[in-house]
Amino acid sequence: MSASTQPRDAGPAEAPAVPRRERTGGRELIRLVLDPGTWITWDTPPQQPADLDADYAEELREARERTGADESVTTGEGRIQGRRVAVIACEFSFLAGSIGTAAARRLVTAVERATAEGLPLLASPTSGGTRMQEGTSAVVQMIPISAAIAAHRAAGLPYLTYLRHPTTGGALASWGSLGHVTAAEPGALIGFLGPRVYEALHGEPFPPGVQIAENLHARGLLDAVVEPGGLRAVAARVLDIVAARHERLPEATPLPLEKLADTPAWTSVELSRRPDRPGVRALLRWAADVVPLNGTGEGESDPGLLLALARFGGAPCVVLGQDRQRQNQYGPLGPAALRVARRGMRLAAELDLPLLSVVDTAGAALSKEAEEGGLAGAIARCLAEMVTLPVPTLCLILGEGAGGGALALLPADRVLCAQHGWLSPLPPEGASAIRYRTAGRAAELAHKQGIRSLDLLRDGVVDRVVAERPDAADEPADFLARLACALEYELVGLLRRPADRRLADRLGRYAAPDPRRVARAEAAHPQAERHLPGQR
Repeated sequence: MSASTQPRDAGPAEAPAVPRRERTGGRELIRLVLDPGTWITWDTPPQQPADLDADYAEELREARERTGADESVTTGEGRIQGRRVAVIACEFSFLAGSIGTAAARRLVTAVERATAEGLPLLASPTSGGTRMQEGTSAVVQMIPISAAIAAHRAAGLPYLTYLRHPTTGGALASWGSLGHVTAAEPGALIGFLGPRVYEALHGEPFPPGVQIAENLHARGLLDAVVEPGGLRAVAARVLDIVAARHERLPEATPLPLEKLADTPAWTSVELSRRPDRPGVRALLRWAADVVPLNGTGEGESDPGLLLALARFGGAPCVVLGQDRQRQNQYGPLGPAALRVARRGMRLAAELDLPLLSVVDTAGAALSKEAEEGGLAGAIARCLAEMVTLPVPTLCLILGEGAGGGALALLPADRVLCAQHGWLSPLPPEGASAIRYRTAGRAAELAHKQGIRSLDLLRDGVVDRVVAERPDAADEPADFLARLACALEYELVGLLRRPADRRLADRLGRYAAPDPRRVARAEAAHPQAERHLPGQR
């Protein structure tokens, strides 16, 4: 496997205002993104309202002559690195990219055609919003536009959006905000209420720096800020990952049987806390492709939870990764992290991709903000959503696995564990304080609770243990290479497994053991899924 681009670092930051630049037109963007010579227009002459006001008719005529475009929206198809894709792009030079009934009809027709032909869709609005010359009949077009995109997403087809300067009003509040992956042009003005309207209504300027792409990215509303010239590479990586689900799966090499040392639980706990232990970001460097995503898309983010699209060898997935280093730097996982995780679960379900969750946390936040933000409810909703996801799920316990923060990402079809990973109701010191009123018996309690990888394997919580020789921090490259191979092997196996059996087994694996049920299951399936490390 070759190394790929690392996920972009994300932490709390105040985004500065960025100077505006010359606008990139829709036709120029199409030239930058698509393979040369592959563009095919879908446009037919626009059908304008029959009772056009004379002044409005003159504006349309002048806009056509000035821009060479016949409406504010251009639609068609082309190829990105050979993959067929539908494209919708706004032309701001045509009446400020505003959306009237003719533009909306063209847009909806293109979305419906992309859905019918099974094409991914790249949409790039740049718009002042609804066309005021057409009044209410124009603004209600947000409804059929949103409905068409919802149907496209429901068909399991990727919808990618690239917001250019400016994107405001109804364009942002419909097709601009519904992308599976959303990027924006550097310095772009992006907001529902245009600053000129705000100033007219309130008698003062809109606060500076708020409606700027970089600020919205810092707030978890955008996945990336990308130059127009870089959009092609990002779109190509997304399509490569998503398309891999429906292409020929590789033959994964069987993993060797390994003998694991009988390491005490407390030793594993101490090793899992080493500052130089490789985490989820280091793991993703061993993926064949990575597209980092950011935040909930609804105004929240948490640096302790990484979200990405990735491909390990030929096996694609959505990654939810608890980032222990970021948690140490910025604080424990809060409710926002779990809402980011739920966005990832929904992405996996809509794009029909396996979900890979990576557990590595000393525990969720214990704070006033976490309680008022609904931490317990966020954990419950993660558990309920993950255990019922229709797509294959794989969990990796990479290091620390303490409490509800770890449990929220655990319920999966298959669970892997690094040799020194562990899973406990609380950090062992906290559990010792509850049980014995002192943290001094943490090592003893860790042993009694059976939190280490070999105990989890014995108890059926874990299906495979990946060896550390003797510790991942001492052999990071070799350890991560083994781990990446194990992930590809497990993901390919899950993708080939019948969905009905997979879902039934997932729901049953954590139920309290019934000796009669276990005996019947063993008789029916003598080669059970649980196995020694390295076996299948």
